[in-house]
Amino acid sequence: MVIAGLVLAGIAGLIHVYIFYLESIAWTGDRARAIFGIASRERAEMTRELAFNQGFYNLFLAVTIAVGIAAFAVDSRIVGATLVFVGAGSMVAAGLVLLVSTPSKANAALKQLVPPLLGIIALAIGL
Repeated sequence: MVIAGLVLAGIAGLIHVYIFYLESIAWTGDRARAIFGIASRERAEMTRELAFNQGFYNLFLAVTIAVGIAAFAVDSRIVGATLVFVGAGSMVAAGLVLLVSTPSKANAALKQLVPPLLGIIALAIGL
C-alpha cells in the first residue's frame, strides 16, 4: 500500500506541476484561458500576477511530495511520509476550499483533491 500511496501522491504532484505551468507560464494562452474560463486575453493579463504567484504555490506542493518520495527511496520513511502527507494534505485542503467557495468549479476541485486524498489514505494504511 505504501507504493500505491506514493504513486498516487506522485500523480497528484504531476497534476500540480501542470497547474503551475498553466498558471505561471501559459496563463494568457488560449488553452490556459479555456481551462480556467477566462474569455479574453485582456482579463488574463489583468490577473497574470496573481496567477503567476498561485502557480508557484502549486509547484511548491509538488516539490514537497517529490522530496518526500525521494526520502522514501533512500529509506528515510518518517521524513518521506511527513513530506508526502504535508504536500498531499495541502492539496486536499486547497481543493476543498475551491469546492466550498466556488461550487461551480467542483470538477476542477475534485481533480485537484481526489488523487492526493487517495494517496494519503493508501500511504496511511500502508504505514
